[in-house]
Amino acid sequence: MRYVTLNNGVEMPILGFGVYQIPAEDTERAVSEALAAGYRLLDTAAAYGNEEAVGRATRSSGIPREELFVTTKLWVQDAPAQDNTRRAFETSLTKLGLDYLDLYLMHQPFGDVYGQWRAMEALNREGLAKAIGVANFYPDRLIDLILNNEITPQVNQIETHPFFQRASYQDLMREHRVRMQSWGGFAEGRNALFTNPLLAGIGERYGKSVAQIVLRWLTQREVVAIPKSVRTERMAENIDVFDFRLTDEEMARIATLDTGGSLFFDHHDPEMVTRLAGRRLDS
Repeated sequence: MRYVTLNNGVEMPILGFGVYQIPAEDTERAVSEALAAGYRLLDTAAAYGNEEAVGRATRSSGIPREELFVTTKLWVQDAPAQDNTRRAFETSLTKLGLDYLDLYLMHQPFGDVYGQWRAMEALNREGLAKAIGVANFYPDRLIDLILNNEITPQVNQIETHPFFQRASYQDLMREHRVRMQSWGGFAEGRNALFTNPLLAGIGERYGKSVAQIVLRWLTQREVVAIPKSVRTERMAENIDVFDFRLTDEEMARIATLDTGGSLFFDHHDPEMVTRLAGRRLDS
């Protein structure tokens, strides 16, 4: 495994295992198999409804806590946001059965973002969250947060895949020492990603699958990736991407796939903002 160093000195695996859309009843098995395959970064969220299953898998794995890197995410909180953010954090920590988190992310850029962030800064200072960051923040919201708060986010987890590459945004994040992390790295198979001729052709050269080429492309860009799978053989395949390197010419060819837009939804769309900002989780 390769690691990246966050802007506060915390080391984070560059490749991990995500559990988005894995049903709670399947999550414990999937995470246990991922840990057995060698993954040490686990990515969940309060909104996914499977934190407890992730926690059971980590405890039963026998892997020392200090070898694991566990991420979960804060959903949009009611006012007073600072108090409710701490309560939400404590709920997630209890469900995971942990004493601290390696990374705590603000899941959406909505609600009282400043109040939520101030509470997260306090959790970081207390050592309860070793690193803090955001998800789904577009450049304007990220820079606003950085300029008006004490702690710069360590991570911004955003939609990133061959059809929405975010290269200029990555340059901006580098300037501010924010680590880019990808969600939807395989675009959920949209645009026929897994049969894309360009990616498949590059894969043939190395004896690798399209999924492996995408993960190598992401990690070679220094983007943290969290592929999801419920199949043991795919978990093993997805982590086997560090024994080859794409050429500059191949990276340039993959760059031509970029459409410049989301394949899922736009966080600037008023209807989407209303839907996400209005959702509340059962405690």
